Amino acid sequence: MVAAPFFVALLLAAGIPAPKSADELHFGIEAAKRGLWVEARFRFERAAALDSNSAEALNNLAVALEQQGAFDKAREAYEKALKLKSGNQYIQQNHDLFREADDKRNRKSKKKS
Repeated sequence: MVAAPFFVALLLAAGIPAPKSADELHFGIEAAKRGLWVEARFRFERAAALDSNSAEALNNLAVALEQQGAFDKAREAYEKALKLKSGNQYIQQNHDLFREADDKRNRKSKKKS
């Protein structure tokens, strides 16, 4: 997308700092606390785009995706976060809870079929 680099250049020229991954994470967390999952997801996606090695951004994105019912995308985000920080107990716990809930959803959908 051509507009994004132009927009960042425009912000820098105006003396407005470009957003940082940590800023986006903060805004996303605040949005999630208020139950604003669309905004939270947007902020976490931006944080992950600004820092592709941020396991925290990916973990938070996975939570937001799960809240919105995007379970396949949530699974991918959790797995990427775990690859980046395999020993992180918080990410592992979120992933485990997701898998447990996902297994229940899958069992229920098979019973209906």
